[in-house]
Amino acid sequence: MTSPKGHLADVLIRPLREDDVPAADHIMRIAFGTMLGAPEPAKFFGDSSWVSHRRKAAPDAAFAAEVDGELVGSNFAAIWGSFGSFGPLTIRPDVWDRGIGGRLMEPVLDLFSRRQIRLAGLFTSSNNPKHVGMYQKYGFRPRYLTAIMAKAVERAGPDLSWGRYSQLSESDKTTALEGSRSLTGALFAGLDVSSVIRSIQANALGDTVLLWDDSELVAFAACHCGPGTEAGSGACYVKFAAVRPGQRESRYFTELLAACESYAALNGATRLVTGVNTSRQEAYEQMQRQGFRIQTLGIAMHMPNDPGFSRPGAYVLDDWR
Repeated sequence: MTSPKGHLADVLIRPLREDDVPAADHIMRIAFGTMLGAPEPAKFFGDSSWVSHRRKAAPDAAFAAEVDGELVGSNFAAIWGSFGSFGPLTIRPDVWDRGIGGRLMEPVLDLFSRRQIRLAGLFTSSNNPKHVGMYQKYGFRPRYLTAIMAKAVERAGPDLSWGRYSQLSESDKTTALEGSRSLTGALFAGLDVSSVIRSIQANALGDTVLLWDDSELVAFAACHCGPGTEAGSGACYVKFAAVRPGQRESRYFTELLAACESYAALNGATRLVTGVNTSRQEAYEQMQRQGFRIQTLGIAMHMPNDPGFSRPGAYVLDDWR
């Protein structure tokens, strides 16, 4: 049943259940595959996995759209302390442009309000005016491009200057998580990605590379690696990485990228993939010098229209897809 404007009536927005995951995963693949003109949309993203572990990591931030008892779309929010993002928001192609995307925005914005998020963000296609226009209606504003970049993994270097979260004792893991919160909080008050580090460990998605200077955590990178993760076969994907602000940021960033490449090589990955907002000029240019090349571009949209931790001088890698 439709309204005069073509919007579907009786759309039920509810939490995404575990038994919804296969259908939600299929919809995500065919939605992106159809939008991007893939020859076999259902096989888009290969053996990478996004839906299952995102729901597992935050069941209260995973939402479903249902029409006549059938799942037709989903949306996922991520809360990183004072920062929130959402995506992928995907709708089954046969019901595109029927108002479902807007309905799936409602619980996310309500969650951001309840959690008192200081800054919200999203990643969308940089050449899709329809999506940019829709998100502007909800208060998001387009800012700089985010480049998804990759480089060929060349070698596994010495494992002496960096560590791995998985290899720490329980007490040292607590220290590392506290260090990560201190580091990200220095970049943006309240930013906290410790839940990402814990989720990667709990779900065996990869590991977090840690760079210490004496007893201080000066840089870290939360990585997915291999099939069944957001990386997929043959890839290591840096979901979030950051360097503590200070006088040695550039050096630590170089060392962190080298450590990530070593970690990737040790796990048999042939590609190292990550995202960087181009407003982070120094980080973006340094990655280019170290062999990273752009694979795709999207635009970061912020609410409110504030740079947050996407600004010159911030050595941060992330991808809000």
